[in-house]
Amino acid sequence: MKTLIVVGGSKGIGNAIVSSLLSSHKIVNISRTAPEQSHENLTHYNCDILEDELPDIDIVDGLVYCPGSINLKPINRLSAEDFKSDFNINVIGAVKTIQKYLPALRKGNKPSMVLFSTVAAKLGMPFHASVAAAKSAVEGLTKSLGAELAPTIRVNAIAPTVTDTDLASKLLRNERMIENMNERHPLKKYLQPQEVADMAAFLLSEKAASLSGQIFEMDCGIVSFKI
Repeated sequence: MKTLIVVGGSKGIGNAIVSSLLSSHKIVNISRTAPEQSHENLTHYNCDILEDELPDIDIVDGLVYCPGSINLKPINRLSAEDFKSDFNINVIGAVKTIQKYLPALRKGNKPSMVLFSTVAAKLGMPFHASVAAAKSAVEGLTKSLGAELAPTIRVNAIAPTVTDTDLASKLLRNERMIENMNERHPLKKYLQPQEVADMAAFLLSEKAASLSGQIFEMDCGIVSFKI
């Protein structure tokens, strides 16, 4: 049974990943709050990824870094601290985690990592300057590490469009906003956390053995199509 570290597995997409893989993997969740579910395969560490020391784990087969931010403001209202905060949670937190667990991953069974970007790194969207800049750095990190760690460790990223999580609740707070969000996407839908979790599970699996350094746009057509 493989061992996976999921950073940010108590909510949203991270929680969907934990739930999907819990019966077939040993999951170590690292987050500030514990997941609601309990299972013999689940170990939880309360930890602020930016402030606290990360727990020691000897052997790791997969690493998923889920924390992110949706800090949407006009550029004249974004402070330097906003940019630093978004960069810290999306990039520095990922780097800290990867550096901590890289020795354990090297000892793993066909190990892989999954990071998270956003469609806003490819599609110019108003008010997304801070988060798009941070997630673009995640995409660069994904490609660079994919090359550096080949052939031992695969590294890929998922770039979702709006996903129905607490993080995106302000964008989906009433029926009109939900309808507008559906209409913006050529597939007339946005994402559910389970859809993203399924992609993460695939990328962690040996079915994706030939994939590394890739950014997977889960965009419901908003980046790919003009209809």
